[in-house]
Amino acid sequence: MADAPLETWIDFFNLQAPTYLQNSFTQNTLVEVQFLIPRLKLEPGARILDVGCGVGRHAIELARKGYCVTAVDFSPGMLAEGRRAAQRAGVNVDWVEADATQFVADQPHDAAICLCEGGLGLIGRDEDAIAHDLAILRNVGQSLKPGGHFILTALNGYLPIRSMKQEDVEAGAFDPATMRSRYASTMELPSGPVTVHIHERLFIPPEMVALLHNAGFQTLHVWGGTAGDWGERPLRLDEIEAMYVAQKHKS
Repeated sequence: MADAPLETWIDFFNLQAPTYLQNSFTQNTLVEVQFLIPRLKLEPGARILDVGCGVGRHAIELARKGYCVTAVDFSPGMLAEGRRAAQRAGVNVDWVEADATQFVADQPHDAAICLCEGGLGLIGRDEDAIAHDLAILRNVGQSLKPGGHFILTALNGYLPIRSMKQEDVEAGAFDPATMRSRYASTMELPSGPVTVHIHERLFIPPEMVALLHNAGFQTLHVWGGTAGDWGERPLRLDEIEAMYVAQKHKS
């Protein structure tokens, strides 16, 4: 297959879906779920919303443990992989194909997760990044019961600030005024190489905490969120993702 550019995130995730679980950062699902459960304050049988669920690795493991999970993603390819995996695992998950900027659950959930770039920061070419992420956070808030806990991971804006050079700014790869990053990345797939045009908005923690506040949440903790290295520990400046533990206001 000839190298062909991809312009949308849906195209990107649809192509990646069949081989997604080969990525190294997906290999710690059980440990991650065991980390999430006590910090989400989950009671047995609680209802959990998984936003940007991908192939459902967290959703399926949570369902194995007896939780009722609603798993939302805008990639039909990812959802198809998740449905097959859930069937093999013998668990029920409520799979929903929807854009997280537009989805609100039809009944209140006890807790929510949005992990491993589950929508936050993944913007279109001309999209307003703050409006994009704030819409997701507000929709999560509307989908939660008062006092419900929410754990999300998002790209750590300190990393590009520390790694970008003036040449990157002059080349248009990074805009320090908007914290937007854009670059081309080549994915090696079984069908051949594919070039993906990436557009991201990198938030530093005070910005994300402000967005959460505007969406009706109190941020309880900001921890390091690197996949495979979660813990109740400070965020390191050079790690890829930060973790935010938040709680919806009770009134």
